[in-house]
Amino acid sequence: MLGGSIYIFHKLFINSVHRLLLSSHNPITLPADKIIMSTLSVTIIQSILHWQNTQANLAMFEEKIHSIKEKTEIVVLPEMFNTGFSMNPSLLAEKMDGQTVSWMRRIAEEKKIILTGSIIIEEDENYYNRLVWMLPTGQYGVYDKRHRFAFGGEDEAFTAGEKRLIASVKGWKINLLICYDLRFPVWARQTPPPLGEDGRGPEQQAPEYDVLVYVANWPERRNHAWKTLLQARAIENQCYVVGANRVGDDGNNIHYSGDSMVIDPLGEVLYTKANDEDVFTVVLKKDKLEEVRNKLPFWKDADSFSILP
Repeated sequence: MLGGSIYIFHKLFINSVHRLLLSSHNPITLPADKIIMSTLSVTIIQSILHWQNTQANLAMFEEKIHSIKEKTEIVVLPEMFNTGFSMNPSLLAEKMDGQTVSWMRRIAEEKKIILTGSIIIEEDENYYNRLVWMLPTGQYGVYDKRHRFAFGGEDEAFTAGEKRLIASVKGWKINLLICYDLRFPVWARQTPPPLGEDGRGPEQQAPEYDVLVYVANWPERRNHAWKTLLQARAIENQCYVVGANRVGDDGNNIHYSGDSMVIDPLGEVLYTKANDEDVFTVVLKKDKLEEVRNKLPFWKDADSFSILP
């Protein structure tokens, strides 16, 4: 599965912070003049979750996805969307060829969308809170949650991921993260551009990514942090931020208010919804992003850093 790149749908490739690429055995390359890069349509589904009931959750999300009337390219589901935020992976974990990934592949193909959200995966005798980025071709990339929620026992039940996943759709670069990762800004920080040979100026002419996505099960009791940190990540990284959360109560009687959000590069809220289920599509605009970065090129002054294993 690894090595090379994908050029599929609207020219898409997937890599990590270490430039790990997902390949296609039969890549389809679209001519540059056929790639429309100015806008990106993203749909957030904010929903209740049926506790530890994969069958019910998949049926519910299938109905919601098929109800989308607007043109959309990416559909974002919450964290552990097929089970709820459970610390019982021995009961709920699936393999990558299991029911939920197969369902994601089918839905993505039927709707001709990219479908993403996280699920519990067992691999090499370890359990992962894994985000799956499913293409309409059936190809996919994955990101394993790096920052496990120790306060809730996630560090004891799951193995931490080590690499970020950055996807590219129509020239838009998308950084994909999960819930508790939001509290750790270095993991989301734009990699600073390299210096030129004279040691003075950046050779890189653009930041590392354009959109930052968080899929979450973030409780209402800490929703002020959720909303504040989403805006902070947008401002400090000069990017769009998409946060997809759930609503309702889980099997541990923890209440979720949703507060899913879409935020622009200046930190302005383009969309938010509290307490109720919602299916909302937003169109992100590349010219708005480039205008902010060109007029206020703060990203060029970022400190150089590296993340050690």
